[in-house]
Parts: sequence; structure tokens; C-alpha cells
Amino acid sequence: MTGEGSPLGAAGVPAPRSLLRIAMDRVFGPFFVGKLLANVGIWIFNIATVILVFDSTGSPLLVGLVSVMLFAPQVLLVTVSGAVADRANRKVQLLAGRLLCTAGTLAIWLLLWVGGESPPTWAVMAAVATVGVGFTVGGPAMQAMLPSLVRPGETPKAVALDNFSFAIGRAFGPAVGGVMAVTVGLTWAFGVSTVLHVVFGVVVATLPSGDHPRDAADDVSIRAGLAYVASRPAIAAVLLGVAAIGIGADPAITLAPSLASQVGGGADLVGTFASAFGLGAFVAFFPQSLLTRRLGSERLASLGLLCMAAGAVVLIVATATWVAVLAFGLAGVGMTISLTALGTELYARVPGAFRGRVMALWLLGFLGSRPLAAGLNGVLADVLSVGAALAATAVLVLGAAWACRPLVLREPPSGIEPGASGSATT
Repeated sequence: MTGEGSPLGAAGVPAPRSLLRIAMDRVFGPFFVGKLLANVGIWIFNIATVILVFDSTGSPLLVGLVSVMLFAPQVLLVTVSGAVADRANRKVQLLAGRLLCTAGTLAIWLLLWVGGESPPTWAVMAAVATVGVGFTVGGPAMQAMLPSLVRPGETPKAVALDNFSFAIGRAFGPAVGGVMAVTVGLTWAFGVSTVLHVVFGVVVATLPSGDHPRDAADDVSIRAGLAYVASRPAIAAVLLGVAAIGIGADPAITLAPSLASQVGGGADLVGTFASAFGLGAFVAFFPQSLLTRRLGSERLASLGLLCMAAGAVVLIVATATWVAVLAFGLAGVGMTISLTALGTELYARVPGAFRGRVMALWLLGFLGSRPLAAGLNGVLADVLSVGAALAATAVLVLGAAWACRPLVLREPPSGIEPGASGSATT
């Protein structure tokens, strides 16, 4: 599968590889780098769109609508996409999603290039929605393919590296987007985002076939996938926790312009806040292995959610820029800790026949919760205050931390991935 030789263990099974060796694998390595670049491009696009809409309208509600348009397709279509991923060619499905993402970013690039710095808001929203549909089409297939790109027993490390690429994108993408917005302009920001999507699409085209072998008698319906999750409380709790991560991450985008204005900053500070969140997520990757060995993924799941809630609480009382930066960083740390722990738990419990549909629910929780969070944050910030929006975020994330407490997640896993319920990294 990966083609890279390694010493054999006592039973003739390839010896476990380090994170570095997996990242340099000739199959997983290009996927890892390509997705990392695409994640940077996604966050450049996200922050550039937020700045574009806020500069044009000055409305936190319309800024929130950007996230609604980007992530609402998850709510409407992702379960169908997950069912397709369990019955069709996952590589082709992922390529189709990449093409839609590229089309959306290219559309805004051309709008700015041809029409100037203030394109119609409706046209921007339509392009954002196209990117959202691309995420919906390709997301479940991409997540379901992940274990097939590494050797048996290496899925927890692949999950950690996958989250690492997301954290790097979250750390540097907003900063790059913010800096480009105030230096070379938004047109270049959307252009760079488009190119990075194209690069990842080329990488995906070189991957092995994404066909998923299944028995002809397998029930690949959406209803069967939902019934599978409903019969397993631990999996349901994991998915609830993932939704809470999406809610806890939203203030770094939707509320960042308002918080920057509150402390006397501008567009550059919006990127700083979003990057502080991403930098926290990046830094948390390194002690993840030690924390997992010491505490276990069950405890880390709720601990990470508690960190996200604490970050929201600190932002309520933050009156200085450095305090807000630290609060966003704490929330970012919590995201990586909880997301990696919950991902490890999920892959350990879900067999391949259900993986597309369950990972669709994962994306529905993580990304599909964003429209609800963005809409709620925008309304509360407009009608009441930014503090009220942050308080609502903290309460929701705390509730999920209770739902994902270790007692619930100790239900024995039933997945097929050996070793996946242990440490996420070594």
C-alpha cells in the first residue's frame, strides 16, 4: 500500500514507524503536504472573505453569514455524501470536491480582479457556498480514505498528522491572509488560495484508487449508518464532542473583527487573533503523545473541551490585546487536544463499511455546527454584546465536555483498527 520498506517484527508484520517516517511515506507524505497546503489556502480564503465582507458592510451579522454559507451545505448534503463514500470510488469523489472548492475561490478572485475591491455581497456569498459544497462532496471520502493511506495499526498517527496539518493551516493561513489583505491586497490572497487548492487536487489525482471493497449484502443507506451510531453511545458522544469543537472554534472567525475593533485594532489584528488560535492548536500537537500516554484519549477529550470553554470565558473580560491573544491560544490548544483524542476514539470504533457515513456525521458536527454557531454569535453580538455570544459558546462547550467524560468513552471499542485505542502518537 505505502510501498516503503521497513524491518519486520517477530510475527512478520512491518515494525511500527515513527511520525516522521509516516510523513515521509511515498503515498501518505504527498497527501500530508498537499492537504497542509490546502488547509493554509482554506484559512487564507476564510479570513480574506471575512475581511472583505466586514470592510464592505461593517456588520458582524453578515460576517457570520460567511460561515453560514460556507458550512450550511454540511447540514444539507453531507450525510448523502457519506453514503456515496461507502459505495463508490472515494478518490473520484474527493477530486470532485476539490474542483468545486477551486471554482469558488477562483470566482471571488476574478470578481476582485475584474470588478474592483467591492464586489456584490450576494456574489461573494454564492462563491463561498460553492466552496462549502466542495467541502461537503469531498470531505467524507477524504476522511474515510485516511486509514487506507497507511499501514494497519498506524491510523492513530495518521490522525495526529492530519490534525497537525489542520493546525498549521489554522496557525499560518489567517496570518498570511491578514497580512496580504493590508499589503498586496485581497485579490492576491484569493489568488494564492486558488493555487493551493489546485496543488492539492494534483496530489489527490496521484493517489491509489479510493475504491472501497464491500459485500453486496452491505446496507449502505443513510438510515443504516444512523442506526449504527444510535446503538453505540460512545460514538454518539464523540460526535457531540466534535460538534462542540466546531462551536468553540467559531469565535476566532465570526467574532474576531468585533473583538479587534473592541481593543482598537484593524484587519491585521483580525488575522492575529485567528492565527493565535491556530498557533495554540499547532503547539498542542507536540505534547499530544505524552499527554495521551499519561492520561488516555478518554480524559484528553473532555480536557480539551474545557480549555476551549475557558478561552471563551477569558475573552469575555479581555480588555487588552495580549490577553485576547492568549485566550485564543488556549482555545486552540483545547481544539487540538480534544480533536485528536476524539478522532483516535472514533477510528478505533468504526469499521470500514460504516466509515464514510460516520465520518460524514463527524464533518456534520465539526463543520456543520459552524453555521449555527456563526449565526448565533452574529445575532447575539449585534443584539446584545460580544460577551453574550462568548458566554453562550462557553456554556455549550462545557455541556459537551460533560457528555464526553471518561465514564462514557470507556465503552469497549468495536472497530477493526488494531492499536488504535491506545496513544495517538509515539
